[in-house]
Amino acid sequence: MIAKILKPTLSALLQITILGVGLWWLLDSGAKTMGYQWQWERVPDYIAFYEDGEWWPAELVEGLFVTIKISVISLAFTLAIGLTTALLKLSNSIIGRAIANTYIELIRNTPLLVQIYLLYFVFGPVIGLDRFSTAVLALSLFQGAYTAEIFRGGLNSIDKGQFEAAKSLGLNRFFTYYDVILPQLIQRTLPPLTNEVVSLVKNSSIVSVMAIFDLTTEGRNIVAETAMPFEIWFTVAAIYLLVTLSLSALSALLEHRLGASWRTQ
Repeated sequence: MIAKILKPTLSALLQITILGVGLWWLLDSGAKTMGYQWQWERVPDYIAFYEDGEWWPAELVEGLFVTIKISVISLAFTLAIGLTTALLKLSNSIIGRAIANTYIELIRNTPLLVQIYLLYFVFGPVIGLDRFSTAVLALSLFQGAYTAEIFRGGLNSIDKGQFEAAKSLGLNRFFTYYDVILPQLIQRTLPPLTNEVVSLVKNSSIVSVMAIFDLTTEGRNIVAETAMPFEIWFTVAAIYLLVTLSLSALSALLEHRLGASWRTQ
């Protein structure tokens, strides 16, 4: 039994190792052709440093904290916007459906960067938003449109008889959704929601255009100061990869425990 588990694992590790060695050889050969000197020994100084008997986060870790903060707050608003929009789109209100459809089509058919510029330079100053709030709003609105469609598909997959059963038990609309519908909705939409969370983290790098000191901005500033583009950008990419892989692993664990699945009618 153990041999059956170890064999594919070792095979996968071997393939990853061969791929990694090949990629490193390709990069090293290209760097030597350009006369570039690797300076990997300097990279740890921009991750953490030791001073006064303590370890302190350096620029890249501080930028990572900002990225995580923006992503977490944006995720909360994304879920709220997505669920509200999905409910409006499935409602009997003509106005509600029109608002939901207009919002979804407008957001999904315009680039995120353009939306950020509009919010930052036009709407933000009018309503008094600072850079951080503008970044959160832009990401929430953008991801909320895609999340709304995920929630709509999940709601459509729930048998209508469950609404009727909840009503027969005397549950009002709020408790019907809270106790009966939402737990099933989360279970059914967890896999695609994970993709949206990963997308949110990656899209947060775009807010660097507003001079927010997130991970991408810190990386760009370090490159400008040190002229180490390869080392710093590979490190930034590795940090983003570590975060997104951790989210995927957490999602896989939750899927296993909840028996999550993605089903539509």
